[in-house]
Amino acid sequence: MSSTDNTEPKVEETKPAEASEGKPLTSSSVFSMFGGGAKKEKKDDEDRGDNSGSAKAQRDAAAAAKGDEEEDAPDSEDVHFEPVHKLTEKVKTVTHEESEEEIFNMRCKMFRFTQDNEGKGEWKERGTGPLRLLKHKENGKIRLVMRRDKTLKVCANHYITPDMTIAPMSTSDRAWLWNVGADVSEGEPEAITVSVRVANAENAQLFKEAWLKAQKENEAQFAQAKEEEETKDEAKTEESKAEEKKEEVAASS
Repeated sequence: MSSTDNTEPKVEETKPAEASEGKPLTSSSVFSMFGGGAKKEKKDDEDRGDNSGSAKAQRDAAAAAKGDEEEDAPDSEDVHFEPVHKLTEKVKTVTHEESEEEIFNMRCKMFRFTQDNEGKGEWKERGTGPLRLLKHKENGKIRLVMRRDKTLKVCANHYITPDMTIAPMSTSDRAWLWNVGADVSEGEPEAITVSVRVANAENAQLFKEAWLKAQKENEAQFAQAKEEEETKDEAKTEESKAEEKKEEVAASS
């Protein structure tokens, strides 16, 4: 034999334990390897807990409460709740255009000329939407109103007065500009310079014709209103003179 054979340890072969009387080995350790023993103990613990008096009383009380709730619960068909707010009523929106009729409508984009503190000017977009000419049903005056899309916020609101002048933009054949003496789209009257750009040159021509026609009609209406105002002023003057004369006569007597 070589030295290698002498140095190697001898390992004895282990034989499986023979089952006594031909029966398989069924120790508790085998069940514990597969979880069998632990489950049995747990089940025994649960059975012992279920059989306790307090746990049984709790289960009976819970079952009784559940039975009472099922018996006392009303049918869903009999449940009815009155709404706090009724949404069937329609709210009327006031636009202050109820006494006017639309005589012109064209979609366009509006710009406003602004200047900074240094005097530099630029055109700023005012909004995009329908530009309309509205004629009052009683006095016949025509005003220009434009609202932005979606928000409907007013971006132009003024009369086309006789002293206004419309002029073409030098940079486009479908844009016009004019000066406004008193635009009230922001609430307070203010003097502004605006321009509009329409879809094409044909629409630009139609817009100019409608603008000039409205100005001509307003010129007659404004002239008539001025005459009526002057007549009222003259009548007030005559009345005040008559009152002064009566007071002088009463004082002299």
